[in-house]
Amino acid sequence: MVTMTPIVIDGNQFTAITMALPKTNFMAVTNEKGYIMCGALDVGLLNEKLKDRGIIAGRAVGVRTIEQLLEAPLESVTYEAEKYGIVAGMAGKDALLKMI
Repeated sequence: MVTMTPIVIDGNQFTAITMALPKTNFMAVTNEKGYIMCGALDVGLLNEKLKDRGIIAGRAVGVRTIEQLLEAPLESVTYEAEKYGIVAGMAGKDALLKMI
């Protein structure tokens, strides 16, 4: 099952997406500029093979809910995200606010 839920962080609109998969969940929170995602995100691929796309994204590992994704420190971020002041260790919701 796939669910898409609007969420608001400090007055800013985002979309939370959850997809239930066998034995795991896929989760992302996005706006028109970038996104944070669960451990399924391959930051290395985005930084290397897809670098020309300039994708703004961050990855949090060990999360099981959207709430955890928002609170968890990001384990890794894309080079493009770093240009916006998004760094590893930053809480997911703080990274999203830098994508405004």
